[in-house]
Amino acid sequence: MSGVGAPEASVDGRGMRIAVVAATWHDRVVNGLLEGAVGAASQSGAEIEIYRVPGSFELSVVARRAAESGFDAVVALGVIIRGGTPHFEYVSAGVTQGLSQVAVLTGVPVTFGILTCDDEEQALDRAGLPGSREDKGREAMQAAIATTRTLAEVGSARKPYAGFSP
Repeated sequence: MSGVGAPEASVDGRGMRIAVVAATWHDRVVNGLLEGAVGAASQSGAEIEIYRVPGSFELSVVARRAAESGFDAVVALGVIIRGGTPHFEYVSAGVTQGLSQVAVLTGVPVTFGILTCDDEEQALDRAGLPGSREDKGREAMQAAIATTRTLAEVGSARKPYAGFSP
């Protein structure tokens, strides 16, 4: 099971404003992911705004706009299910690279709540629905909050010794 080793997170999101960008493709699965993310945000005290896009490929551009618009973090949710063509690899690679670029270029945490599965059964098992073994939407929200907290700590850390030069 892929969730083995995942940390149990109790996070404090009070004062945070987080964008959730969710695909509409595979709506049953994504709605489960979205419900998990919303539940985690509510428990943490974070304020969220939800934006929907047609598919996972479109997540990156909206995530970037959200990151540049003052959100403290972005949670991206979607599903890519392997088919009989190379489409799966192209979309998976594009989404992964796009979301990574958004985080690095903006300095805003962007969490990867994208399920990349061989079939719908695997996706349903990770969607946080009744009977699912995992809740990747909840995990993505908790990771966004925890990473935002860590970035705040790093930003307030004491500057390194002034005599050091690389």
